Amino acid sequence: MLADRYAHVIAVEPLDELRAVLAERVPEADVHAGAAEAIPLTDASVDAVFAGQAFHWFANDAAVAEIVRVLRPGGVLALLWNVPNGTPSVPPAYNERLEALHDAGRPEPPDENVLDRFPFGEKREEDLEHEQVSPRDDVLALAASVSWIAMRDDREDLLAELGELLPPGEYVFPLRCEMTWTIRSSD
Repeated sequence: MLADRYAHVIAVEPLDELRAVLAERVPEADVHAGAAEAIPLTDASVDAVFAGQAFHWFANDAAVAEIVRVLRPGGVLALLWNVPNGTPSVPPAYNERLEALHDAGRPEPPDENVLDRFPFGEKREEDLEHEQVSPRDDVLALAASVSWIAMRDDREDLLAELGELLPPGEYVFPLRCEMTWTIRSSD
């Protein structure tokens, strides 16, 4: 969606596998190897930084300092989270197993005050309801990517189990995107 709306989109991703998927699915994006703590861009070189479903991985002072470094004064930092907003069209057994895995492996919440230690203005929040329609393979790929499954030693066994619970087809997920955004002030 960002690549459709902006003239130049740069994506930074630490994992080779996910960078390859991103390059294939969004060829118009300029994809770079890197991490939030080491963004391969020059100082004050971007107008906005978007983190979708990822800020909990790098909600720390080193990463936010790096975001501030590459973000121009007056630029926007947007943190986005898709949360369920109704019952998805997946089979109930799949949904119940996924919810049980989520409840058992819930990560530590990010440091809610980390942005307060950096030159950002008022935090604003907005919500947007939407639906996502995904084929089976994408639903399973999403399950593989969430932190509370990706970090498990039995990840492959769990993904096989989820695959058995999800027949071929397309699935509809009612979602609410919760966005927190703020503007980088001058130093």
